Amino acid sequence: MKAGIDFCEPDELREQLRMAMKIVEQSPVILFRRTPLPTPRLLYVSENIARFGYTADELVSGQVDWVDLVHPDDRDRLRDEVSSHAENGTRNYQQIYRIRTRDGDTRWVEDTTTTEHDADGRITHYQGIVVDVTERQEAEERLRKSETKFRRIVETAAEGFVLLDDDMRIVDVNDAYCRMLGYARHELIGKRPYDLATAEFRRFLDANIKRLLNRDYRVFEGMYTSKRGRRVPVLIHGNTLLDENGRRLGHVGFVTDLTEQKRSLMVAGDVQRNLMPQPPPRINGLDIAGNSVPCEEIGGDYYDFIEIRRDERNPLLAVAVGDISGHGVDSALLMATARAVFRNHIFTPGHLSDVVAGMNRTLLKDFGSLNRFMTLFAMEIDPVRGALQWVRAGHDPALVYRREQERFIELTGPGVPLGIFGNHTFAQNTFHELTAGTVIALGTDGIWEAHARSGEMFGKARFRKIIEHNAGQTAAAILEEVYREVYRFLGGTKTEDDITLVIVKIME
Repeated sequence: MKAGIDFCEPDELREQLRMAMKIVEQSPVILFRRTPLPTPRLLYVSENIARFGYTADELVSGQVDWVDLVHPDDRDRLRDEVSSHAENGTRNYQQIYRIRTRDGDTRWVEDTTTTEHDADGRITHYQGIVVDVTERQEAEERLRKSETKFRRIVETAAEGFVLLDDDMRIVDVNDAYCRMLGYARHELIGKRPYDLATAEFRRFLDANIKRLLNRDYRVFEGMYTSKRGRRVPVLIHGNTLLDENGRRLGHVGFVTDLTEQKRSLMVAGDVQRNLMPQPPPRINGLDIAGNSVPCEEIGGDYYDFIEIRRDERNPLLAVAVGDISGHGVDSALLMATARAVFRNHIFTPGHLSDVVAGMNRTLLKDFGSLNRFMTLFAMEIDPVRGALQWVRAGHDPALVYRREQERFIELTGPGVPLGIFGNHTFAQNTFHELTAGTVIALGTDGIWEAHARSGEMFGKARFRKIIEHNAGQTAAAILEEVYREVYRFLGGTKTEDDITLVIVKIME
């Protein structure tokens, strides 16, 4: 979808949502969200829970409790682990346990959970993914029982297997690992997995290898390069091998080729990127640039800029930046909904505050049942009159940098996030001093809340300095420098949130 007055038609939007939901339904990854102890309640589970014989409605309505799915022998352990993580303040953790399908089969699952907290640090929600790892668990059990069976299982396993010595050099691999990367076994022996990694994956390993090796068991994603130069996305389950005295002997890894799974998510990501405005509108007196980089293949951030006219006046620039709570496919679907709603409302007669109020009423119907919300900052810029009107709905204030005065002005104002209260009145504010050289910056908290490996936060002070030092550059150059400095600050660590930024510069 290109920028301009075109907007997503309802039928087109429904088709986009249908395609995205189909991706989820065909994925082996089950999504969930629930409330914490002592009264846990499942708020959402993806439709592909049907692979275990149950429907999402049964679980969300309470007809079937998730605990009822858990194998009786694992329930107490699971409950104790969750309580322990809550007491210790663990924000991210994994559990492996058994569940019983409706047909009575027993399946092993890997439950990767993250926590959400309120301002006082109390857990408000658990959310994450559940993956069927039955085959892997059964393989590992057989490996422990017999070295002969170990070799037979490893050689016939569908996923790759790699054995490393303590210097991280390959000692042995199975056929699946060879097929995955296109090498013969003798070509891999003696190499390091690091030698096969892409440049991006190497930077990740350089920044995180010590932390990973300090864990007896680790799970992480990476990207290898095959012998023919093909990029191969992988999921790595690694273990440290110890002797009877606890001395480290080496490492073992089970490597899953994620090519097909990533391809499906990439299609969804391409759809989402096509919804972003490209290129920015051409309006005399304005230099405009914007970008959004999700922390996963798809994200929940939203930005838009559209040329509009009100009362036959000069062309105005309408800008919106939003951040939907959470990440993943469901947030991306809600982002697409928000975009369509904004473009539907922005061309209706009335004030900007009416536009945001209309968005809020519409989105409440979609967000309410999902316990989600969206922060939004919307503004209209009139370059001829040098004026700016804005509405803030729970989003971080935009920054206005007055270059001739060398000072920043925050565009603050009241307003709750969208999707919470249906009849909320949003305040509209006006700024009248948009002189030539003024820079307006509107972003999401993925910028200033980015954390380096040391735990240090990027912060708004760094963000302001970049804008100040580059205010004489084009909007695109300022935006590029912000992203460059954030990634330099991260030092190879993976960002934990989407990063979205719009820069508008007032020209002569």
